[in-house]
Amino acid sequence: MSGASAAPGCVLCQAAGGDAETLTLCRGPRAFALLNRFPYTSGHAMVAPFEHVADFAALDPATMADLMDVAQRVVRALERVYKPHGFNLGINLGESAGAGIADHLHLHIVPRWRGDTNFMSVAGEVRVLPEDLPETWARLRGALDENHG
Repeated sequence: MSGASAAPGCVLCQAAGGDAETLTLCRGPRAFALLNRFPYTSGHAMVAPFEHVADFAALDPATMADLMDVAQRVVRALERVYKPHGFNLGINLGESAGAGIADHLHLHIVPRWRGDTNFMSVAGEVRVLPEDLPETWARLRGALDENHG
């Protein structure tokens, strides 16, 4: 873990040390991955540095490398378990850019399938997920553990 200590009240800082209860999937030396509690699709994960930092440009090269390494591990696990047709990966920097947790940088990994948008999400502003988060967590943890992340 690098740099600053955990920030009180930050959900990402609180999740960094957990597992099933925080939906934490895996860890690297400087970054970790967890499931999003408000997913767009099944398997929607986030990767964040352990350090409580909002400034993308402030990430040191080792933390940036570990953030990407953890993201690659999660993408590979998602490919094995869910076989999506593609992915959206992105970082929303700042509240005006759509960051729900603006003070702790994180990368979203959203698996996508052809035709995965429908009237429920477009017109009804409702998301339909085929499984609950604990099941998704168990499946992805299994895939990550199989290949040692």
